[in-house]
Amino acid sequence: MRALYTWLLYLALPAVLARLWWRGRREPGYRAHVEERFGASDLEPGPRLLWVHAVSVGEVRASAPMVRTLQRAYADHAVLVTCMTAAGREAAKQVFGESVLLAYVPYDLPGAVRRFLDHYRPRLGVLMETEIWPNLIEGCRADGVPLLLANARLSSRSARRYLRMGRLAAQAFGALSAVCAQGPSDARRFRRLGARDVTEAGNLKFDVEPDPGKAAEGRAFRAALRHRKVLLLASTREGEEERLLAECDAVDADALIVLVPRHPQRFDDVAAIARRRGLSTARRSQGEAPHQGRRLYLGDTMGEMAFYYGMCDVAVIGGGFEPLGGQNLIEACAAGVPVIVGPHMFNFADVTRLAVRAHAALQAVDARAAIGEARALLADPERCARMGIAGKRLCARHQGAAERHLAVCRRLLTAPARD
Repeated sequence: MRALYTWLLYLALPAVLARLWWRGRREPGYRAHVEERFGASDLEPGPRLLWVHAVSVGEVRASAPMVRTLQRAYADHAVLVTCMTAAGREAAKQVFGESVLLAYVPYDLPGAVRRFLDHYRPRLGVLMETEIWPNLIEGCRADGVPLLLANARLSSRSARRYLRMGRLAAQAFGALSAVCAQGPSDARRFRRLGARDVTEAGNLKFDVEPDPGKAAEGRAFRAALRHRKVLLLASTREGEEERLLAECDAVDADALIVLVPRHPQRFDDVAAIARRRGLSTARRSQGEAPHQGRRLYLGDTMGEMAFYYGMCDVAVIGGGFEPLGGQNLIEACAAGVPVIVGPHMFNFADVTRLAVRAHAALQAVDARAAIGEARALLADPERCARMGIAGKRLCARHQGAAERHLAVCRRLLTAPARD
């Protein structure tokens, strides 16, 4: 099965490279460091290295508590962070600066994997969330590199898809050295797929510390608005902005709507949507301020979610108003912001249930209901305050995942190689 999978990858390679070049029109990062995608690198790794793979922006931010914990525990090791997307690589630069080595992960081709492992020779590999690449996993197994699937989550939909892959998926999951699952339902699904040594370690995102400087900047920005309420539409995806903005027509005319799209390549497209709707818009990237009369503030910057959560009264988080699986709501809860999400939160089902049960979040059936809930909250500061406190308490109760992950990493680094 793996041979067929590899053959199909080689057949798809021209189309993959063409798409890479095409995406590079809007995100130049896709046209840089292409050699790294084939396992080549001019980085000097040093003799002792730990490797963490975080595919894109969300995984990079989730990996931060673990990367920093590893850096403290293994100060004599370099840490390599790999990404798949250009946005993820840019986020890693913002989060880690010069404290890590940074590269693209190689394509899952045997030769590329071999060059990558021969060059870096990691003592430990950590794959964030659900990054299952059969040739990469097999290459690590053959080289005796212990491989941990960290902060691992698996929806029932994804589990069914992997089950249909049969032996290929079973071999890949079985070759992992360990899995740190976010919750019990994730752990059960990983075991069913053949993973061994599965631990319920919690969600690393509860350990993420919002940038205090950005949070303070957001609060100061909010104070300068004085009496205006602020409704944040955060991490929105294609197809959601039109519907959410249409419903926002019913929000108090003096309120400021802050819109932060999930993907940077869509910033200009979303600005065009706002223009078509006749919304007077200020753009963060251009240093414009939402003076009185400007209805919309477009958050078209990266790495500033702590700022946006710091300035808002209520947050409606996107990704769940289309069947896309939702987006992370923990950062908003940690900031003490009341949260509203959509119906399609299957990638964050456990966290959503926890937040709703804790009265830190509301789950709406559609965009209209979500904005209706937001309007009610904006008119009820006491309820907003209660939800914000509940969110902070929820996050405090579930911290500690980074240390539990570190315990598994220590065990893997000291254990004899597994057959």
